[in-house]
Amino acid sequence: MALAGVRRHVGQFFSTSNELMAASLSTASCAEEMQKAEGAGCRDDAAALRLKEVAMAAILVAGVLGVGLPLAGRKRRAMRTDSAAFMAARAFAAGVILATGFVHMLHDAQHALSSPCLPAVPWRRFPFPGFVAMAAALATLVLDFLATRFYETKHRDEAARVKAAAAAALAAASSASASDEDITVVTVVEDERKAPLLETHCHGHSHGHGHSHSHSHGHELVQAEGREGDVSEHVRSVVVSQILEMGIVSHSVIIGLSLGVSRSPCTIRPLVAALSFHQFFEGFALGGCIAQAQFKNLSAVLMASFFAITTPAGIAAGAGLSTFYNPNSPRALVIEGILDSVSAGILIYMSLVDLIAADFLGSKMTGSLRQQVMAYIALFLGAISMSSLAIWA
Repeated sequence: MALAGVRRHVGQFFSTSNELMAASLSTASCAEEMQKAEGAGCRDDAAALRLKEVAMAAILVAGVLGVGLPLAGRKRRAMRTDSAAFMAARAFAAGVILATGFVHMLHDAQHALSSPCLPAVPWRRFPFPGFVAMAAALATLVLDFLATRFYETKHRDEAARVKAAAAAALAAASSASASDEDITVVTVVEDERKAPLLETHCHGHSHGHGHSHSHSHGHELVQAEGREGDVSEHVRSVVVSQILEMGIVSHSVIIGLSLGVSRSPCTIRPLVAALSFHQFFEGFALGGCIAQAQFKNLSAVLMASFFAITTPAGIAAGAGLSTFYNPNSPRALVIEGILDSVSAGILIYMSLVDLIAADFLGSKMTGSLRQQVMAYIALFLGAISMSSLAIWA
């Protein structure tokens, strides 16, 4: 009897779970969401398509300008990574990213996963947006740790190879100097008249040779040690820029698809300007991190280009999928909500840990009081500027 009761309860659990899963992953349209999306009857496919083309061009230009300004200015003296202007720009970028995670992504995730189109159990019985964002932040911590260790090991091995090569060359130079001195002694024994001349010549040769090699290889050793000392900071910049781009790009795909599948000019029109500013600020934040990581020109251009084209490509894909992709179905809402939650967790972690805490609580913020005040003003200005865009998008 007890075993039969357990089987019955397990069967009911799986049956209920399957029903909830089917309801959550349904592709049927939700009437309430459809009415909101179409703007209460404001639907014009031709006008919406024209606005999408304008949005693609405007957002592409805004993204290129945003990510390109820090990269173009990194060779100028005023925008070097150790300058006050760059620190202020980086603080502004940190505020932008923090506001993007808290105000934009987390809010969008909450809106999607609390939709009345989704079954109340489990989506409105448990705070999934916050939970998924927390899990994403912890996963980002693990990824951050593993990536940092990987790059540190890689750079440390390279530095060890350079030091070993320099030490071997120095040993070879010392051995060659000793051989020259032996030849001098033999020559002196054979011909005493040439001894002073040869001794002077060989001594000068061995001294100059040994000194030059000792100086050059010693310089290489010092350079290797200097590079090893700078590995940690450089590695952190590389890891931060790559993880940050991953979080921003995932969100850009979502907002691009959301705009692309819309058929309502009333919905698209206010989003064009708002998303252009949104893309500019995010690009500026990402460009500052790429500039500080000191990538090679090709790598920096590839990362910047990938960011700049993501949202326009998402809009184009959404426009192409609008005939059969239903953004108002429970499945689309669940996917959108989870991806926005993941992006929120990534960006909140990156902004607080790798940007704000690293800069404001580290050795970089030990300059003048004026530099510190500028950085704090830039931080709050970036957060407020990005948050204000939530009025429109």
